[in-house]
Amino acid sequence: MPTQESLIVASVDADIAPVWRAAAAYMRARKNDIHVPISYAFARRLIAAYPEADALVVSLAIVLHDIGWHAIDEGRILNEAFGPDMMESDVRILHEKEGVRLAKPLLRGLGYEAAVIEEVCKIIDGHDTRPDPISLNDSLVKDADKLWRFTPAGVAVACDWFRKTPTEYMARLEAKVLPALFRCHSRNWALEDLAASRALLQADLI
Repeated sequence: MPTQESLIVASVDADIAPVWRAAAAYMRARKNDIHVPISYAFARRLIAAYPEADALVVSLAIVLHDIGWHAIDEGRILNEAFGPDMMESDVRILHEKEGVRLAKPLLRGLGYEAAVIEEVCKIIDGHDTRPDPISLNDSLVKDADKLWRFTPAGVAVACDWFRKTPTEYMARLEAKVLPALFRCHSRNWALEDLAASRALLQADLI
């Protein structure tokens, strides 16, 4: 399992700081102020592992991928965004569309080029509901979006969303989320984190 120090080092990117500040107002929905920073740290590790990816596009997309939840009622999120067929739900599609709507003016206001904004928004629009990645950049964002779930923080947050115990939720991670990862590094890190989370959370006892 990566240490906290390694994730912090991986997450340092001063060039993206203005984006974090601009997006902060949208980060309070659906525990995204926990989910997105951890996912961003995994994205930075994936960028290092796959240097042929576009670091800027991946970084911007992972920071902004879930800001659309800000525009959706919290009750709808809890009632419609989890459970069977959740990735095809109307509310999932809506948060992607709202994410694009919010991301475009935010990035324009910070001076990013039109081509960068277009690719970032293509990734946001479908990051949950599109089953297969459209590019290497998209696959890294999709994996980083999932990898946080294998950490103790991800398990703790998601247990409430899915109404499961930590042990039940970690079994779901192994059965459903692990096979959905696209990159070998992602799968290896997920297995390491899952083993560490199981040990830390005493999954064999409670």
